[in-house]
Amino acid sequence: MAETAGSVMLARSAMNRAVAEAQRPPGRPVRGMRRISAALAGLAASTRHELLTFDDPAASAGRAIPEPFLELAGACMRAAVERASEVRRIVPRHALPHVAGSVRTPGRARFADSIPFKMIIVDRTVAAIPLDLELLYNGLLLIRDQVVVQALVRAHHTSWDAAEEFADAIAPQPRELPAQLRPVLEALLAGLTDETAAARLGMSSRTYSRRVGELMHALGTTSRFRAGAEAARRGWL
Repeated sequence: MAETAGSVMLARSAMNRAVAEAQRPPGRPVRGMRRISAALAGLAASTRHELLTFDDPAASAGRAIPEPFLELAGACMRAAVERASEVRRIVPRHALPHVAGSVRTPGRARFADSIPFKMIIVDRTVAAIPLDLELLYNGLLLIRDQVVVQALVRAHHTSWDAAEEFADAIAPQPRELPAQLRPVLEALLAGLTDETAAARLGMSSRTYSRRVGELMHALGTTSRFRAGAEAARRGWL
């Protein structure tokens, strides 16, 4: 009887632990510039072997993000890259102008038509994803649940295999403005905010930002202020 009672207690304890594990959230949300900065610094300092990212440098273009935060985030990523022995960065094609000068940094970069969300994975043990899936400045989710982290690693590997090397991603600039980008150019020239332009064009803010990136690529510039002058020079107005 004593053995039976002990077995029952052991089984009940195991079940309680399983329930507790199931109820534990897979990630911890981090909000506020100071806490986000500290989290990014912690990720950089903990990097030892591998750094995997989905990254869209064009996502922050024209956004109201404090310059000190952008500088700190950039410094953290550079520190992580220097510490890792393997770096794999996947960037959407429209962001090509933003990374053309940085591909010589340690590690490898490949380009895809799009990325599902921004993501940082350090040593396959912890991942960071923006709460809005786009900008770390708006908050991030630190994920340490190993099932979730390994699933994200697998997603990155699948995207990496399908992505193009930098040299293959470079394409000649179009001689004419693609028809789907003309409304975006007109919205920029009109001085509309991204939110107003997206609503007027009947698309989401994220889609509009992506189209702006495609327009910048087509114009061969990373500056919205120079977009009009470059479009005029090409006879696209």
